Amino acid sequence: MDSNDEQPEFTTTITAPAGYKYILLDTSTTVARLTLNRPPYNVLTIDMMEEMSRAIDGLESRPDIRVILVQASAACKAFSAGVAMEDSRPDRAFQMLEAFQGVFRAMLEISKPVVTVVNGSAIGGGCELAALGDMIIATPKARFSQPEIKLGTFPPMAAVILPNIIGQKRALEMILTGEPLGAEEAQRLGLVNRLVPEASLDQEIEKLLAKITEQSAPVLEMAKKVLYDTIGKSIPDAIKNSSNIYLNQLMYLDDAQEGLRAAVEKRKPVWKNK
Repeated sequence: MDSNDEQPEFTTTITAPAGYKYILLDTSTTVARLTLNRPPYNVLTIDMMEEMSRAIDGLESRPDIRVILVQASAACKAFSAGVAMEDSRPDRAFQMLEAFQGVFRAMLEISKPVVTVVNGSAIGGGCELAALGDMIIATPKARFSQPEIKLGTFPPMAAVILPNIIGQKRALEMILTGEPLGAEEAQRLGLVNRLVPEASLDQEIEKLLAKITEQSAPVLEMAKKVLYDTIGKSIPDAIKNSSNIYLNQLMYLDDAQEGLRAAVEKRKPVWKNK
């Protein structure tokens, strides 16, 4: 966008214009707050997961949004108790997995950082959903579990993503026994970024969001892209990919030049977000 172009105006929404039933979406600030709102336990249905993926996809084209916050509503007793049993039956499995993968694709492909907040249980699909956040803030009440093995199944997404987060051995134990991780162990293993008292949860969320939103939007997006694009690559290939983005994309941003100037001049940078 040319510097003389007028920025588009966006309409503030608290519930999505499409009339979402199971989530709330607040885009009144640079933080898009996506709230899971299916009391009492945020059990994930196909309809709810389709709403989530549609909401996240719709934020990609919003340059005013810097970060996405995913959390449970105060009316819910859990972050999410997993996928609804009625949608897990063999005759619904294909549609359920398609909807589930839609949410995961949306969270992985969205260029904006995603922060998830867990203040309670994250079970099965709920645990997988929380783990897909780029960062997790949790309270001591948080519990993360993949109990699918006890139901004669396995968690298809967790089997792929958890080894990359907490290590293969610990992921195998978690999946093969169905035993939960407490909040402190989840933090020690790297699943949880910040473990905070429940009484100061809102304050700590705002502190983290402020640290993210004060950065340059396009630089945030590039940093996230590099981190995900290099997963699974050999070190030489990963370095080549990262260097290519750094030299051929990052260095052409006005904000990259502004950041360097600000450092030399010993002042706070003023981002143009381009």
